Amino acid sequence: MTHNKDLSGTARDHLWMHFTRMSSYEKAPVPTIARGEGTHIYDTDGKRYLDGLAGLFVVQAGHGRAELAEAAHKQAQELAFFPIWSYAHPKAVELAERLAHHAPGDLNKVFFTTGGGEAVETAWKLAKQFHKLTGNPGKYKVVSRNVAYHGTPHGALSITGLPGLKAPFEPLVPGAHKVPNTNIYRAPAHGDDPVAFGRWAADQIEQQILFEGPETVAAVFLEPVQNAGGCFPPPPGYFQRVREICDQYDVLLVSDEVICAFGRLGTLFGCDKFGYVPDIITCAKGMTSGYSPIGAAIVSDRLAEPFWKGDDTFLHGYTFGGHPVSAAVALANLDIFEREGLNQHVLDNESAFLETLRRLLDLPIVGDVRGNGFFYGIELVKDKATKETFTEEESERILYGFLSKALFEAGLYCRADDRGDPVIQLAPPLIADQSVFDEAEGILRGVLTEAWTKL
Repeated sequence: MTHNKDLSGTARDHLWMHFTRMSSYEKAPVPTIARGEGTHIYDTDGKRYLDGLAGLFVVQAGHGRAELAEAAHKQAQELAFFPIWSYAHPKAVELAERLAHHAPGDLNKVFFTTGGGEAVETAWKLAKQFHKLTGNPGKYKVVSRNVAYHGTPHGALSITGLPGLKAPFEPLVPGAHKVPNTNIYRAPAHGDDPVAFGRWAADQIEQQILFEGPETVAAVFLEPVQNAGGCFPPPPGYFQRVREICDQYDVLLVSDEVICAFGRLGTLFGCDKFGYVPDIITCAKGMTSGYSPIGAAIVSDRLAEPFWKGDDTFLHGYTFGGHPVSAAVALANLDIFEREGLNQHVLDNESAFLETLRRLLDLPIVGDVRGNGFFYGIELVKDKATKETFTEEESERILYGFLSKALFEAGLYCRADDRGDPVIQLAPPLIADQSVFDEAEGILRGVLTEAWTKL
């Protein structure tokens, strides 16, 4: 049994942490989180931190929810595991029905996975096979946005628009093409006119489809609010225009809601916030508030129809997809959403959260504060007037060398990232209130003021 004081060394020796430069722990201890309660987490020394990222955009209902643990315990005693390969089990059936009930339009078929990247992988494979079965065998390409992150499996990584994440693993799956994102702060044109900018950004998707040839394009993958790059919301009318374009060229619209579903924006599904109906929703993180892993692709009846007739099978699946324990936890989590009105709480408080963070705009290092719901990005700059960004050396020194560690030491767990331009992201549990917003703003103010002196 490893004791607290040994955990860090043992972690360094044996635990290969994800997206982590392992050499950075050669002389520094590995931060080790032992406990969570509400909107806060505690390390092995008992030090308390504000969980400003809900784990990883996951812990919607907050830490320490006994009823979610009890739902897992009860289900594991009854039926700990059974696959949904040609068989059903009650909790997967119940959860599929409940998700279908909440999903917009005719999205009534639920294909379970164990996480978000797998859900994205599922959606691309399904799009390819659907087009083959409906007389369009040449439609296999996908369009997604620059800087957008869609997951780590080979297909999902191809859809991802971050060259640095892809380079070590190339060649990837062919046929994934990129268009501009909706970062209006750095808009090349129409930056002062959100409607015109939204039209321009959506029309870039049409241009890409025409350039590749509509007969070759299967799907467009978009997040309701783009995560990587720092929380880019869609301009007004953007998704309505994208839906028109997809319909015109018989291209499927996939709403990648691995982050934006389950209340992050104040609606159960992110597409509801912006008034569009996709053909597939990919989702995961918040479905169980992280108490057990699960993901899903929620699919329209139109896309499912060829598979519900005749001899065709979607030859795809995951051992742990729709896991009985995870499904039971997801159902209990959705009960909490309804009973406590978590979506409405986000809608009622999102403006206050944004306004609290916008106070930071009086700092010379803060260029932009943007986002939606309980999902915000703070973009850092060297010069507010010109929007001049950090050099690579400054990003390395300020963002990674100072900010990440300093924020954590000051009691705030969040993300300081330069996928795109340097940004700090905040997405606390959905139970957060004004006291949490103020706590985050206070810590950020102190650390960002110090960061400015190091530029």
